[in-house]
Amino acid sequence: INHIVHNGGLYKRPFNEAFEETPMLVAVLTYVGYGVLTLFGYLRDFMRQWKIEKCQNATEREEQKDFVPLYQDFENFYNRNLYMRIRDSWNRPICSVPGAKVDMMERVSHDYNWTFTYTGRVIKDIINMGSYNYLGFAQKTGACQEAASKVLSQYGAGVCSTRQEMGNLDKHEELEKLVARFLGVESAMAYGMGFATNSMNIPALVGKGCLILSDELNHASLVLGARLSGATIRIFKHNNMQSLEKLLKDAIVHGQPRTRRPWKKILILVEGIYSMEGSIVRLPEVIALKKKYKSYLYLDEAHSIGALGPSGRGVVDYFGLNPEDVDVMMGTFTKSFGAAGGYIGGKKELIDYLRTYSHSAAYATSMSPPVVEQIITSVKCIMGEDGTTIGRARVQQLAENTRYFRRRLKEMGFIIYGNEDSPVVPLMLYMPAKIGAFGREMLKRNIGVVVVGFPATPIIESRARFCLSAAHTKEMLDTALKEINEVGDLLQLKYSRRRLVPLLDRPFDETTYEETED
Repeated sequence: INHIVHNGGLYKRPFNEAFEETPMLVAVLTYVGYGVLTLFGYLRDFMRQWKIEKCQNATEREEQKDFVPLYQDFENFYNRNLYMRIRDSWNRPICSVPGAKVDMMERVSHDYNWTFTYTGRVIKDIINMGSYNYLGFAQKTGACQEAASKVLSQYGAGVCSTRQEMGNLDKHEELEKLVARFLGVESAMAYGMGFATNSMNIPALVGKGCLILSDELNHASLVLGARLSGATIRIFKHNNMQSLEKLLKDAIVHGQPRTRRPWKKILILVEGIYSMEGSIVRLPEVIALKKKYKSYLYLDEAHSIGALGPSGRGVVDYFGLNPEDVDVMMGTFTKSFGAAGGYIGGKKELIDYLRTYSHSAAYATSMSPPVVEQIITSVKCIMGEDGTTIGRARVQQLAENTRYFRRRLKEMGFIIYGNEDSPVVPLMLYMPAKIGAFGREMLKRNIGVVVVGFPATPIIESRARFCLSAAHTKEMLDTALKEINEVGDLLQLKYSRRRLVPLLDRPFDETTYEETED
């Protein structure tokens, strides 16, 4: 699906996304590959049951055999017989700063990836194409490192208390005021863990009698938070505004099941950049629908804050929108800022409420002071408040690297998903055997990549995911592209036929925007 939107006054810039159709032969061969692996998996399980093959996976004890099985679901079968074959492609231990290049500890397996042994050798200067180091602030030298070191010597590493007790430092207050100013909102609150920022705050915002409308590709933290809230959850198709509007209409017309009472709240959950698809939320249209149907909007900017927009302020800045139109602005410090934790920004009443009722605020230990200082220094750098233009230059460099890398991969003939401005670049692999093969071949060529399969993606949509960084030089990108091209030829990964089909939904027009028939 090739999507180019520039219409109706909602978009102030072209919006280009491509999701190329999977070639039929590739899809068939992918299903055949998984079918063969599944057949051999059942054969090996049979051999393990009769002690012909050594069983190394978790199983119930003899006295538990009559209980409900703990280890007999499909995902465990998948782990034993498919994932274990290519397990060496994940959890690779690095022993350096996760910057543009990393050092990696070499390991080998003598029992088909059930266990690993370290050889003692370190593989040096691997080009890092997998870390979320979008603006290059993951570094061991420079202003951020110096500031964090100074704070470490003054405050120590830990706080040993929650914000509501003895763990509220002046640095935490400074960080929250700075983040609110950076986002353009009234107030903000910082948390020690990005995942918990979603999973623990959504239950504080909605509950029974409320409705959550969630994008089908939302991150696991949003999914968990929605489930923990006790609210009714309905899913709309990814970035599909017709699907979202239909759910909004139905919610307002029909109300709650059985009683038909109006919903207490309707909350729309979306992400800025979707971390597996590389797509950007169609925020102008989501905001228009939110206003039209009087609902609330929760925007997760984990991957987009710092990485999008002329001034690095995320997807709101990218589209030139007003931050006040987003009710809850969430993001993390783990990616563009090279630190840890998350934040929520919005109106002062919202943040004051969360300070009291959020489990992350009441029960979680406060953020480590050196981590807080890393965030403060990097945010000031992006905003130009450090007296330099380094931050702005990094934002621009990331945008240039993203467009260059995506264009070159498409020219080579790979199927690349997502928006042309997204620094998350999925390269489609499809076939199960090629997941491990791609990761191993790239590592042989001193390129570190992330390969992704089920359950993080649909089972037949395996992919390699590249994350661009402002720290990548053109020479590094050219080296990586040369090796990717070589491995693509070796593994026959150049599936693209550039056969693009029209998008299922039409451009947005506020006056005539109605659902179409299937």
